[in-house]
Amino acid sequence: MPSGRSGSLISRRQALSGLAGAACAAAGRHLAPAQATPETGAADRGAGPVFVPGGPDAALYGRDQGYPVPDVMTARREGDPWEPRYRVGAFSHLDQIYPTRRVRGAASPWEFKRATAEIRYRFQGRDASLADYLSRNPVTGLLIARDDVILFEHYQYARTDRDRLLAQSMVKSIMGLLVGLAIADGAIKSVDDTPEIYVPGFRGSEYGRTPIRDLLHMSSGVDFGEQRDGGRDLTRLWLDMIVGAGRKGTINSITQFNHRIAPPGRRFFYASIEPDVLGQVVRRSIDKPLSDYLRDRVWQPIGAEADATWLLDAEGFEVPHFGFSAVLRDYARLARLLAWDGAWEGKQIIPARWMVEATTVRPADAYLAPGKAMKGFGYGYLFWLLPGDRRQFALMGAYGQHICIDPSSKLFMVHTALEQGDEIWPLWAALVKQLGQGA
Repeated sequence: MPSGRSGSLISRRQALSGLAGAACAAAGRHLAPAQATPETGAADRGAGPVFVPGGPDAALYGRDQGYPVPDVMTARREGDPWEPRYRVGAFSHLDQIYPTRRVRGAASPWEFKRATAEIRYRFQGRDASLADYLSRNPVTGLLIARDDVILFEHYQYARTDRDRLLAQSMVKSIMGLLVGLAIADGAIKSVDDTPEIYVPGFRGSEYGRTPIRDLLHMSSGVDFGEQRDGGRDLTRLWLDMIVGAGRKGTINSITQFNHRIAPPGRRFFYASIEPDVLGQVVRRSIDKPLSDYLRDRVWQPIGAEADATWLLDAEGFEVPHFGFSAVLRDYARLARLLAWDGAWEGKQIIPARWMVEATTVRPADAYLAPGKAMKGFGYGYLFWLLPGDRRQFALMGAYGQHICIDPSSKLFMVHTALEQGDEIWPLWAALVKQLGQGA
């Protein structure tokens, strides 16, 4: 989502590309000791949920104004991530700023159990606790669980378990799941098909001729400058497709980017437009809104406790690259589904084969491996792949939105925030080491 100010625009693009660098930055700058406050003390009391009114730099993030939601005109002028005093409000009330469609929760929500666990980790040579982590990272929500047991659940900046928190680009991974479901349902034949088979408006375009597999891998080879010139192309897509400037419509907003600079399936290049292409393929193939498909095939089967919302573009279609919001425990239910490779209480909701293919790298796709796609990560079917000997993957979005998953131990972490930081990676590594042993 673009900003009207060039400084904010550049910082957002840097944040998107900087996710990989953060994974390798567990040491470097001096770290001040955590301050002992009532809020950090609350973080050590167990599984929660714990709610606190403040957080690191709370005044900067709008505490004294009640964490305001920007008015619609201000919000649309400034754009994501908005100035700091508006981020808490905007990141938890996107549906007050833009039109959205609801993804209805289950009539009878599935419930987690609760337990406690002592969690310690090392950061920049120092021993640390979850209270330390929360005292120096602008986290709005943090939940740690293993299978059906929540071990820690904590909210800052006056957010609660009723607030729908913005996924940022984590929704791209959700879009990847919907592709897999459409293939399982027979609506899409194969990842080797091209979009123009399903969407007449894509016929003759470069995106229309790109195999679905390569769009899932963000390796179409079509020129889209996610970060170039301050995010010029992403801003252009946003204005045309979501805002509706020029009344191009969704398909034409996408196909205006029609210059191929590499063969498909040869190089990874992060481009938010590629999930948008896939969204149109799925929508046309299933003949229903993406929100309804997600509701019927995932959200209600996993017993979601609350409605989610999904941003709509100017034509009333869900935006596959941005704008999904849900409560923290529903993100955790989704994470549990993924940790079980698509199975839920003995029923296979997402094909296990799809989940494995989506989160591993084939020998033929070695350019997508961790350290090759990006410095700290690999890339699957719109999932980020973590380095190491065991299969781990993540949904990630700008400004600190993460869902990290270790399938072998059924361990997962949901993290929503106001800024991207590097401390999350040693925390996650310690969680896997402490709670994932023997798996």
